[in-house]
Amino acid sequence: MSRINAGNRIPPEILDAVRRIEIRTRRLVLEVFSGEYHSVFKGTGMEFREVREYVPGDDVRTIDWNVTARTGDPFVKLFEEERELTVILAVDMSRSGWFGAQGNSKIEIAAELCGVLAFSAIANKDKVGLVLFSDRVEKYIPPAKGKSHVLRIIRELLTFEPEGRGTSIEAPLELLGSVLKRKATVFLVSDFWASGFASRLSVIARKHDLVAVRVRDPRETEIPAVGLVNWIDAETGRELLVDTSSPATRRILTSRASQHDEELERLLASRGVDLVNVSTVESYVEPLRKFFMARDGRRGRGRGSR
Repeated sequence: MSRINAGNRIPPEILDAVRRIEIRTRRLVLEVFSGEYHSVFKGTGMEFREVREYVPGDDVRTIDWNVTARTGDPFVKLFEEERELTVILAVDMSRSGWFGAQGNSKIEIAAELCGVLAFSAIANKDKVGLVLFSDRVEKYIPPAKGKSHVLRIIRELLTFEPEGRGTSIEAPLELLGSVLKRKATVFLVSDFWASGFASRLSVIARKHDLVAVRVRDPRETEIPAVGLVNWIDAETGRELLVDTSSPATRRILTSRASQHDEELERLLASRGVDLVNVSTVESYVEPLRKFFMARDGRRGRGRGSR
């Protein structure tokens, strides 16, 4: 897929791609994810609505003692959920995101997945914002509602040309820590070939609902035996001649990738951050569905324990 600079006229093929993503993701929202999204992401808190007289069975913790003292009769406070959420899509646009050995690139998969999340959000009257990052924050689009806003987000994901090559997970987390004043749901979409962000991740995970979406191509972790390969690091530009026919070489490369992933998964689990794994060669629908179902199950157990 061709890409453009932000100031240029949008080519027809990009508009077609945006339209295809819109049609596919809106159908998925209607048929698959709308109910799951609504049940999983309930809102940021409870808002006072009114008081009424106490009736047997009411929770005594909701008694309004000021009104009760003034009237001489017990009254309780009634609350309703604050429905509106702020959803932030923080998406890795580094050079490694355009890798896709067997089909779509990681960025193209991320764009469609983010379309599902964004359309789910606006269907539930939530706001959606976007952060594009590489080794720096490249672009920030503040949260807003509406179909045209979501289409702009998808278009930016497909066409944006980052200045940086590498990946800094810390950079978008630092930005969000300063611009988000109320609790938000943050989807951090990346291949997570990065390190040094544990401290900042801990801060954001304490204040916000943080979900990590790891988008990978199988050939990044399962090295095929195809002989001598001119290995180019997309983020640094460094070139290295690698003999992939060597079992020892493949074991070393696979072991390093596995160790990196195990460390990442331990970090996320220790901070209470959910992880969704998405592949460039398989549908993202099932991993996303499993995430919604698992989280809804946890919410259900929580409701049952009260």
